[in-house]
Amino acid sequence: MPVDAKICGIRTPGALHAARMAGASHVGFVFFPKSPRNITLGEARGLSAAADGMMRVGLFVDADDDLLAAAAPMLDILQLHGGESPAHVQAVKSRHDRPIWKALGISTRADLRAAEAYRGAADMLLLDARPPEDSDRPGGCGVRFDWQLLKDARPDMPWGLAGGLTPENVAEAITATGAPLVDTSSGVEDAPGQKSAAKIAAFMEAVHSV
Repeated sequence: MPVDAKICGIRTPGALHAARMAGASHVGFVFFPKSPRNITLGEARGLSAAADGMMRVGLFVDADDDLLAAAAPMLDILQLHGGESPAHVQAVKSRHDRPIWKALGISTRADLRAAEAYRGAADMLLLDARPPEDSDRPGGCGVRFDWQLLKDARPDMPWGLAGGLTPENVAEAITATGAPLVDTSSGVEDAPGQKSAAKIAAFMEAVHSV
């Protein structure tokens, strides 16, 4: 079965074009000021309008409802990447009538067990690596978790894999975990926030090779 792939942190028309040409199924727009991939609502609106054929995902970190309400009309999916509780996720889903992805930091099997609390609230779990302790961002740090944790403990609901995925390791990650969707951001950049068309193409080629 084909594996879906999201190129997150899209900030420019060039990066959007590269994702489309490479065959990405999803593109992500980051609404979080601490991220080098943060964009304004106006920038996202223009990119969203040009994202033909790809699902548009907005990434939010403990966002207030005004931001969610302003961004939701231009998005297909809302990705909550902060400390949002299952009840909060459910409330956002009900209020904005969009599928919700809940991103969770994973480092142990206990983290995977805790993820079960989001069943029925989130439409999909995005399993990401826990960020370094000194990081002020919950993701996009280029680190990965031990994929062997998923060998016998995959979530009993739709899920995807993130965290340190690159053109060099994504095929291995898919084979090791059986991930139906993979998500990359820093892994296809030349510098923080600067996407590489060549790396996006190489990433998608690796995904399609599995």
